[in-house]
Amino acid sequence: MKKIKIMLVDDHAIVRMGLASILGTKQDLEIVGEADDGETAIRKAQQLQPDVILMDMMLSGMDGAAATAEIHRKTPSCKILILTTYGTSDGIAHALEAGASGALLKTVEYPELIAAIRAVADGQRVVAPEISRQLRKHPPIPALTDRQRQILTSMVDGHTDADIANILKLSANSVRDHVTAIFNKLGAANRAEAVAIALRKQLLKI
Repeated sequence: MKKIKIMLVDDHAIVRMGLASILGTKQDLEIVGEADDGETAIRKAQQLQPDVILMDMMLSGMDGAAATAEIHRKTPSCKILILTTYGTSDGIAHALEAGASGALLKTVEYPELIAAIRAVADGQRVVAPEISRQLRKHPPIPALTDRQRQILTSMVDGHTDADIANILKLSANSVRDHVTAIFNKLGAANRAEAVAIALRKQLLKI
């Protein structure tokens, strides 16, 4: 019997231990590695070549969506199944757009999780009904560029356009253009609304 090689990516060791103890009891599943952050996950995916990666969304440093994109680019044979606790649609949608094969909530029952792992390994797409409903109800915000994230973070910190230009070594016109682009992507009318949306949607690591 060919085993499905699985890598676990979660910043909580107890979660990885729980998943490993359950999944390891199945004869067709094999845990080949673990990672507690996105950068380690990318490196280990290249080294271990797992069939399926269970990926948490909320990681220190690089988040799950960004790690998913890098793994899909560098190790496209790895199937990625998002396993998350939080309900905002944006990160999950971006992870799916970046190449994830599915997404489940951590409240999923183990038989359903095991079935999803097998399905994803077989090339199928698996998205929990709750997540599908959330994505339909709240379409995701277009992804921000790295520069826009920097500027939005500075806005959350209370910096003015002049402050941001000085901090990031940009021209005033460039900062204004980026701020306008941020407003358009977030559907915000002003800085206060943009900051409120960023915090509510958990768009930044604050």
